Amino acid sequence: MPARRHENLIFTIVVSVVAGLAAVPMAVVLAVSGEGPSLVLAAIFALVPVGPLLACYLWLDRYEPEPKTLLALGLAWGAFVSTLLALLVQGIGGFVAGWSDEASITVVAPVTEEGTKGLFLLLLLIWRRQEFDGVLDGIVYAGVVGIGFAFTENILYLSAAYNGTEGGAPGGLPGLGVLFLIRCIASPFAHPLFTAFIGIGLGLAVSSRSTVVRILGPVLGYALAVGMHAAWNGSTLLADGAGFIGVYVVVMIPMFLLVVGLAVWIRGRERGVLAAALRDASVWGLIPDQDIPHVVDLGARRRARAFARTNGGKRGLDAMRDYQQAAIELGYLHHRVLQGTAPRNSVRRGQDFVERMHAVRPWISFPPPFPAGGRHR
Repeated sequence: MPARRHENLIFTIVVSVVAGLAAVPMAVVLAVSGEGPSLVLAAIFALVPVGPLLACYLWLDRYEPEPKTLLALGLAWGAFVSTLLALLVQGIGGFVAGWSDEASITVVAPVTEEGTKGLFLLLLLIWRRQEFDGVLDGIVYAGVVGIGFAFTENILYLSAAYNGTEGGAPGGLPGLGVLFLIRCIASPFAHPLFTAFIGIGLGLAVSSRSTVVRILGPVLGYALAVGMHAAWNGSTLLADGAGFIGVYVVVMIPMFLLVVGLAVWIRGRERGVLAAALRDASVWGLIPDQDIPHVVDLGARRRARAFARTNGGKRGLDAMRDYQQAAIELGYLHHRVLQGTAPRNSVRRGQDFVERMHAVRPWISFPPPFPAGGRHR
């Protein structure tokens, strides 16, 4: 347990420091890209889609909540590290290679931006693999990185639109308003969607026993992310920008609905997966069978926490939260054991979760069961 916590702390510190260092030059880039009032206005407008998008990903993540620290790091990575690396590669590469604006938009930007965003997921998979259990985790982490990236990029574009330097925009509030509708209202999901394919590819890799899938999953995921991004960017060059509408309707919306449908379907299976894994774990004496309903059902989780707070105060609530979280982690780890895709340290991790549960179990009590024939809401 101490070794794992040490590794987690190192990852958090390293990524935090990298994001903090990247934030400084990105702040300079933002400062020189426009005047103060336009930047403030652009930042306010760019912030509009952030809350709703984050709420959607947190909803997807409710059955096995990822550590909030990691989600925050993903957001910061996208906002500062990914944007800075992409700007550096595109700027330096363009100066050396001298590629055209068209090549930069359709090839270089998709390759570099998806690479820098996907780098966070790759580092997470290498360093914090215990927090990366499958496709849904990949979609969630990819989403928060994409949200962060889009936020910073939108500030740059919206500020340029306000100043009249973005693609012949009229400038002022009309120019900012048009671009706001396009980027923040009609397509706020663009960057999270592109990077979702990387998350799906990595998620398939960690949840599959096939060597072929483990190799091709991430490669094809990255290729799809770049391809979608390239089609999106390239559409602005077709028919004086009219191609954008065609790609939006024919490609982006269907792919968005497909990924949303996949994510919701996987989320819908989470309760059954967790329940089956914990029932098997209870056979081995890892968790009392009567505790399982208070872990697998979202409503029952909330009621158990409310009951713990009422009867045990803050200490009882904290103990219940820790117990439920450890049981959830145990359940998903046990599922991977049953599927034959468990990580190498699965025995040690499983013991850690059981020890956490045993440590707090004396301090918690669950609500009484519903009477026969009754039903909960």
